[in-house]
Amino acid sequence: MKKINLKYMVVTAVSAAFILTGCGQGMGKMVTDPVNSIVSGTALASGALSSEETSVYTDSRDGGHAITADGIEAQYKNASVTKTGDSEGDEADFYGENSAVYATNGAKLALSGMEITTDGTHANAVFSYGEGTEVEISNSTIETSGNCSGGIMTTGGGTMKASDLNIHTTGRSSAAIRSDRGGGTVTVNGGSYTTEGVGSPAIYSTADITVNDAVLTSKASQGVVVEGKNSVSLNNTVLNADNNTHNSDKSDRFQAVMIYQSMSGDADEGLARFSASGGSIVNSNGDIFFVNNTATDISLTGVDIENKGDGVFLYAAKAGWGNEGSNGGKVNLTASNQKIDGDMIVDDISVLNLYLKDGSEFTGAVNPDGAAGDVYVELKNGSKWVLSGNSNITSLTCDEDSIDLNGYTLTVNGETYTQGKRSSGTAIEIKSEGGGKTGGMPAPPDGERQAPPDGKGEYPFP
Repeated sequence: MKKINLKYMVVTAVSAAFILTGCGQGMGKMVTDPVNSIVSGTALASGALSSEETSVYTDSRDGGHAITADGIEAQYKNASVTKTGDSEGDEADFYGENSAVYATNGAKLALSGMEITTDGTHANAVFSYGEGTEVEISNSTIETSGNCSGGIMTTGGGTMKASDLNIHTTGRSSAAIRSDRGGGTVTVNGGSYTTEGVGSPAIYSTADITVNDAVLTSKASQGVVVEGKNSVSLNNTVLNADNNTHNSDKSDRFQAVMIYQSMSGDADEGLARFSASGGSIVNSNGDIFFVNNTATDISLTGVDIENKGDGVFLYAAKAGWGNEGSNGGKVNLTASNQKIDGDMIVDDISVLNLYLKDGSEFTGAVNPDGAAGDVYVELKNGSKWVLSGNSNITSLTCDEDSIDLNGYTLTVNGETYTQGKRSSGTAIEIKSEGGGKTGGMPAPPDGERQAPPDGKGEYPFP
């Protein structure tokens, strides 16, 4: 792989024309001065600039890129990147068209000290596409203002490594940490990631995404969305969610974390995963967790969770996605050294296995309005459940002192539980379907994009 690392270089007009063009791309209008390299058009990473000077790259073409790394190794430092121009559909969301910075075909692209701004429809800021492609970006700021314009974007099996970024998006369907069909691997360390648009979670995952020591804020959407057989792991991370506007009519509920399968083909069917260790989740409206039309493992360890809204802790139920009658939520929820406040609702086509371990405390009710879906509750290692309302479950494992009825009635498989009674039950088998929608990445098509399932944006969730 060709490696480009041109350090401490002040580019003249002639040398810039030579370095920044090639591969059949037009050079575009180019102006430079002895201090700053100012480029209009596409800076191809086959001749990337790496300098202590501030470089400026701009692109205003529909579908174009300001910086492209195609199959090579390159570095950019201390650069300003501005992208305008529009795109639409799969070519942008799946394959990276119209992104400000674009890496593909196994490129290794390192970015640091960047200021990246986009103002266009489907104008993602930094895009990693394809297996073997790796983008590392650090100590940089990203601002996007158009609809469908994410901060950092990963598809087709690409890799994204980000540290100490400040990302702010304002458009609709514009997640700060974003993925789409074909997914990949995303690791984020530190930084602040804020979204203001409808349908714009701080994280939208059709990939395996890990976030450490960061602050995530969504001002109109869910804080985190996991679709299909993919994952989000938060470690010592602050999540502030205020989901107050619906992006579709498929559900009338709001939530901080949504785990679902849209059936659009953008994510494999199978077991979704969400985990949080340390840090906090603060929800301003609705439920903490909503699970629909998929199976999921949720793992919580020592997270400070606060629900300022009037919703429940967990809502596993059918909604507008999937096939009626089989589109509930199937949940394994494991809590270790965890405090949980709030009810859990599991409808008649949904399933919950609740494992409370290592001194966890649950204050709330399960299905307080009557028996519905199958629910197994297991309390071990000094964990406790304090009822806040009548509860209905299917099976129970607990020690004599694990449950405080608190004046309410706990019904287990149709029988009333007596406080102080030891119980031994059986967990419910949760089968995770797979293979129906592959979520794979064929070669970029020449055809037109299909309309979004909801007609309101490419993220078909509320």
